[in-house]
Amino acid sequence: MPSKSILEKKQAVVAELVEKIKNSPSGVVVNYQGITVENDTKMRKALREAGVSYTVMKNTLTGRACEEAGLGDMKQYLSGMTAIAIADNDPVAPAKVLKEYAEKIESFEILAGYLDGKVVDKETVTYLADIPSKEVLIAKFLGSIKSPLYGLAYALQAVVDKDGEAAPAAEEAPAEA
Repeated sequence: MPSKSILEKKQAVVAELVEKIKNSPSGVVVNYQGITVENDTKMRKALREAGVSYTVMKNTLTGRACEEAGLGDMKQYLSGMTAIAIADNDPVAPAKVLKEYAEKIESFEILAGYLDGKVVDKETVTYLADIPSKEVLIAKFLGSIKSPLYGLAYALQAVVDKDGEAAPAAEEAPAEA
């Protein structure tokens, strides 16, 4: 039986993780077995730059935090060497970075994740990773709006140009009496 101080420390760690999970739009659980120190360092840097916190914690503590955060179904994925990546703002950021490393490192594997308070499977996380970034989606949207407007503007300009060419010819033509 752990001492009271150790138990309080563990409860504080779980409470902190619960708050992170509740305040985040998404997260991803991975099996990090087989990743080298060099790749782990690069991955953690990429996650930090993307606004994602990456935590390696005992599965029992992670499971308890997930349960308290309303993600009890996540416990089934917590076996082996697991870590959880939690997004601060961008819901697809952890999936994108971790998918890149899962493709590079054979033993590194995405297990599951959560999105908007619901547990999602590996396939859903992979699908999220394939979604273009917010900036790309906005650019595509604006481009799709802009394209028909340019077409309309060119068509109207062609009509104006055509009428402009026809008007002088009409003025020069002799009037029939």
